[in-house]
Amino acid sequence: MTAKFLIHYGLHFIFPVCIAFLFFKNDWKKVSLIFIATMLVDVDHLLATPIFDANRCSINFHPLHTYYAIVIYFVGSFFTKTRVISFGLLLHMLADFVDCYL
Repeated sequence: MTAKFLIHYGLHFIFPVCIAFLFFKNDWKKVSLIFIATMLVDVDHLLATPIFDANRCSINFHPLHTYYAIVIYFVGSFFTKTRVISFGLLLHMLADFVDCYL
């Protein structure tokens, strides 16, 4: 396993759980599961050929990883009903963004 792999998947799975624990102490388990469920946004990778490319930057390549989508996720973070899901999606985009520069 490479450092890039460990950092990428650590940001996808460990970092969201830590954020949930720090900021949603009463419901951290539920919020952690929601954050991890936002990984389903990667379904848009199925539209790419090849589906997985370790050297491809997901940001602004896949439809649900575009800057337009990120703006929608950001706006959603201001509404109570979509806040947790939006934060999860933004954490996912952050992890993918960091991965682009490793």
